[in-house]
Amino acid sequence: MPFGGGNKCGCCQKTVYFAEEVQCEGKSWHKTCFLCMVCKKNLDSTTVAVHVDEIYCKSCYGKKYGPKGYGFGGGAGTLSMDTGEGLGIKPEVQAPFRPTNNPNASKFAQKPGGSDVCPRCEKTVYAAEKIVGGGNSWHKGCFRCAKCGKGLESTTVADRDGEIFCKGCYAKNFGPKGFGFGQGAGALAHSQ
Repeated sequence: MPFGGGNKCGCCQKTVYFAEEVQCEGKSWHKTCFLCMVCKKNLDSTTVAVHVDEIYCKSCYGKKYGPKGYGFGGGAGTLSMDTGEGLGIKPEVQAPFRPTNNPNASKFAQKPGGSDVCPRCEKTVYAAEKIVGGGNSWHKGCFRCAKCGKGLESTTVADRDGEIFCKGCYAKNFGPKGFGFGQGAGALAHSQ
């Protein structure tokens, strides 16, 4: 035991006396210092998560050190849009959406050499990242509606002239016009 009557606090480095001591991972803490390093919530033995010499609540620990992606770190059944910037995590920057300027509406727009080229970003599409739709090979991130930018799947894609659309945008732009069309079930709209 160090001089001064007690161990040193893992947070403030001041002496921790027995009556105010919380122990975790062989270290001592003041009860008032035993807080999450990010959100400052009070911790106890059931809510603490330790990383090296730092203590976190399980939620902040999961966001900072747990698996990345939708559904992780937010609890059962939830999806979180938190990028973790408050935890010092740099979010992935997605390239801005831009419609295809694909002059080649053929079945397989290709570079010389035979590799597939994505019509949206005009970069090579390798087999591991290839999605085929609308007669072309696309990157997963580029497989989006040309009008609204919504991500597409094989069941939600509609193509026209080498471009791909979500079914909603396709119906609005290329579907039938007039009373009862393009507004959803049971709705009547007058198109001028």
